[in-house]
Amino acid sequence: QVQLVESGGGLVQAGGSLRLSCAASGSFLSINIMGWYHQAPGKQRELVATMTNSGSTNYADSVKGRFTISRDNAKNTVYLQMASLKPEDTAVYYCYAVGRVGLQFGTYWGQGTQVTVSS
Repeated sequence: QVQLVESGGGLVQAGGSLRLSCAASGSFLSINIMGWYHQAPGKQRELVATMTNSGSTNYADSVKGRFTISRDNAKNTVYLQMASLKPEDTAVYYCYAVGRVGLQFGTYWGQGTQVTVSS
């Protein structure tokens, strides 16, 4: 199994910055993809950014140029540097991972961390 523990959420004013971290632990053979989704009240969970273990990235259009995803494969940790934050970025941010446990790949989620951007 894979356990994901997030940190770094909080309250920030519009235009400010936050950095989220997520560390994976457990009895897995590999973590192939790590990233972030967010879910605002009354809305579906949506992709923010993901990164493969080879460094390929994928960003939602709404965060391109403002958010940067990075990853430390040795520590099985993914980071999301968020800049120029907007009130519409307010949401619960969930860490996401695709990992291999034994012969199977599975999808795993963190417990979520709240990001609130005030106007």
